[in-house]
Amino acid sequence: MNKKVAFLVGLAAALGVNQAQAVDWNWNGDVRERFESQHTYPSAASNVGTDGSSRVRTRVRLGVYPWINEELSSGVQLATGDDATKETISRNQTFVGVFQPKNIYLNEAFVDYHPMLLNGDVNVIVGKRDISNTLVRIDNLVYDSDLTLEGATVQYGKDANGKEKDGLIALAGYYFLNENNSATTSSPYLYVAQGAYKGEINDISYLIGGAYNIYKSLQNLSIVDTNVPTPPLASSVPANWKNSGYNIAEFFCKVGGQLTETLPWKIYGQYAVNTASHADYSSIDDNKRNAWLTGLTIGDAKQVGQWALDTKYLRLERDAVFPLFTDSDRKPADLVNIKGFEVAGSYHLVQNLTVSARYYQYNNIDASATKFNPTLHQLQLDAVVKF
Repeated sequence: MNKKVAFLVGLAAALGVNQAQAVDWNWNGDVRERFESQHTYPSAASNVGTDGSSRVRTRVRLGVYPWINEELSSGVQLATGDDATKETISRNQTFVGVFQPKNIYLNEAFVDYHPMLLNGDVNVIVGKRDISNTLVRIDNLVYDSDLTLEGATVQYGKDANGKEKDGLIALAGYYFLNENNSATTSSPYLYVAQGAYKGEINDISYLIGGAYNIYKSLQNLSIVDTNVPTPPLASSVPANWKNSGYNIAEFFCKVGGQLTETLPWKIYGQYAVNTASHADYSSIDDNKRNAWLTGLTIGDAKQVGQWALDTKYLRLERDAVFPLFTDSDRKPADLVNIKGFEVAGSYHLVQNLTVSARYYQYNNIDASATKFNPTLHQLQLDAVVKF
């Protein structure tokens, strides 16, 4: 047996296996438990009274992000989720089903090549990756934080972990929305180009930039309804997308500093306008193509005993952004055509455990879009453990 082991070791050495480098695996994850209470007034059914519901939800994410060598890293993450299209922008699972186990899905799977020929300043990323590490993302006006893009990205000015560096930031991405196995039907896709600059003036940090988000061939985007028993699954193009287009110009900024040594502050904002018009797409209303968000954060709750407060106001017109990708939590009746505000507070209770509360109040901008105009009152209580 010892001779066999010696032979295998010698063969491996002869083939160069001993040249393999140690891998830094970089495991991390989080568990979030949430109590959520939602009430709308007036109710959708009767136009009077209140519709209300409460539920308990969980989100679990576990990933490994190996640094293979100085030019190559990767990432794989598993997360709770659901097959339904509406869960594209959510990783929550509700406590229902008489204690049935919860679904786990592949949430990230990517390769990041950062050639030393370019001093490691450029990342070429292929695969499925968290949007905040892929794009420059200030808040959730255009894209929800749970979204993971699928395709290819070239970044300059971000490190391999997806964090923005000081100075110029530029990136371009091509992402697949669906695959059509037809020579005559174009597959729908999303193209994103961004440019930004991050710097500091007199202890005030800032990031300012813009983006252009182009959706192509949405008329060929089929949405599968997993709530329909198989076979067959229902597959169709949403009616409001057949004659709609989204070429979204976005501008964003954030400015921050320190109130005290341990108490930071930040002001942030986003503006988006859909440059596609009614002349090109008959479903678009040229007077309903704008969206904006502004907010203020004090504190960051990064250390035990620290706290943070956040407030924001948002106005999101009907044709301003692609409705499937914007934030899923603020929903009186629609994901778009809404206006309202959020207030939140968080506290770092013990090491790696943060507790928080967030209150939402939203209603529709255009009451004529429905027979009623409900106002959403929603409270979320979260406990998050990171490891």
